[in-house]
Amino acid sequence: MSEAAITRLSTGIPGLDEITGGGLVPHYAYLVRGGPGAGKTTLGLHFLAAGTATGETSLFISLEESAAKIRRNAAQIGIDLSQVHILDLSPSSDFFAKTETYDIFSPAEVEREPLTRQIVDTIRQLHPARVFLDPITQFRYLTPDIFQFRKQVISFLRFLAEQQTTVLFSAENSAVFPDDDLQYIADGIINLETTPYGRYLHVTKMRGSSFISGRHAMRLTNRGLQVFPRLIPTTLIAGHSFAPLASGVPELDELLNGGIERGTITMLSGPSGVGKTTLGFQFMKEAASRGERSIVFSFEEETEIMMQRCESVNIPVRAMRANNMLRIEKIEPLQYNPDEFAQHVRHVVEHDRATVIMIDSMNGYRLCMQGEDLISHLHALCKFLQSRGVTVLLIMDTSSIIGDFEISNIGASYLGDNIIFLRFLEIDGELRKAIGVLKKRLGDFEKTLREFAISRYGIKVGKPLTKLRGILSGMPVWVDAE
Repeated sequence: MSEAAITRLSTGIPGLDEITGGGLVPHYAYLVRGGPGAGKTTLGLHFLAAGTATGETSLFISLEESAAKIRRNAAQIGIDLSQVHILDLSPSSDFFAKTETYDIFSPAEVEREPLTRQIVDTIRQLHPARVFLDPITQFRYLTPDIFQFRKQVISFLRFLAEQQTTVLFSAENSAVFPDDDLQYIADGIINLETTPYGRYLHVTKMRGSSFISGRHAMRLTNRGLQVFPRLIPTTLIAGHSFAPLASGVPELDELLNGGIERGTITMLSGPSGVGKTTLGFQFMKEAASRGERSIVFSFEEETEIMMQRCESVNIPVRAMRANNMLRIEKIEPLQYNPDEFAQHVRHVVEHDRATVIMIDSMNGYRLCMQGEDLISHLHALCKFLQSRGVTVLLIMDTSSIIGDFEISNIGASYLGDNIIFLRFLEIDGELRKAIGVLKKRLGDFEKTLREFAISRYGIKVGKPLTKLRGILSGMPVWVDAE
């Protein structure tokens, strides 16, 4: 049977279902690995609750926590276990109060038989479609050696498979008891990892199914486990038209030979305060006049300050928002990791059907990385948006006001289909600005630089500065000066 023809079982976590290619393959056994507090039990609770939500019988076999504690913990994160059966095999308080000795047989040999019998009887009685065993490593203490443990686990999982059951089992990996043997036995392996920078999930094995490899961000919240799959760039949608998106400023459109093309990545580069964000809003103003929606993700400025500034230069952002042509979101970078932000962008773009996206700025976006590689995440995000035909505007801050010319201080200029740069100029003791185009993949552009100004009437671009030399140095001189 082809992979597409297999009816998958949802894990109850949408992001994890996406990573596993639509969910888990029925009647297979999956190992959930991770350290203390990594979220193994929470993942299992989602899995069981997803089953009962579709009318399946679900069984939780607990070898550590009591049934009352499991239900209480699930209720605190909004997971409904009212229809989930719990087989509580955890030690009771009587175990500590009573002192029992075994003269001939070991405790493991005495206790293994009744425990195994309870499991078998319960499964045969309930015929569960889903079983979560937490943790399976408790079986190690009921067997005399590794060989017997492996044999017992294989036999147990085979018994469950014969009952047409899909199994999730957790393992406590440690230096004393590594779980390498369980990894070989399992049909799939889901790893949960906790680092100083955040929590991650990665799948390393999935029989009968493809999956998205690599580390994916996740969170443990008061709503349970949330997983944010890494974005995978895909090819551009066939039939996409690279029609020009004009700025609405005639001289700027002359500089760009008509504007920037839709579905391209444009970098707006320059030092702080030179007008990059305002220039980006100018393109979105023109898009709104054609009925196209835009979204701004601001890592630096507050929404109200940004709107007030735009209104003061004749860009009617409040009217654009009122007409549902513009959405501005203030992003606190330290509250997001890159995968979580990328999935948020994806959701908003798909929900709002936006055609223009601006990320302001790369310095703020870099704070999301939390030890991750900036370029790989930016590449994946931009190429994903581009594959959906979205026009991307990236605000690139440069560190120098004047002096050595640079496009980006993060080394991502290769991503830009278009690169528009802004520079401060000092002319006769006056601070002025210039705009130019460095790159345009899909067409020609004017090679000159023009003066750039922002007033209460909007953006103004002057005639080509043909009589100035040394503009890129920030200290130009007139060629006809005596």
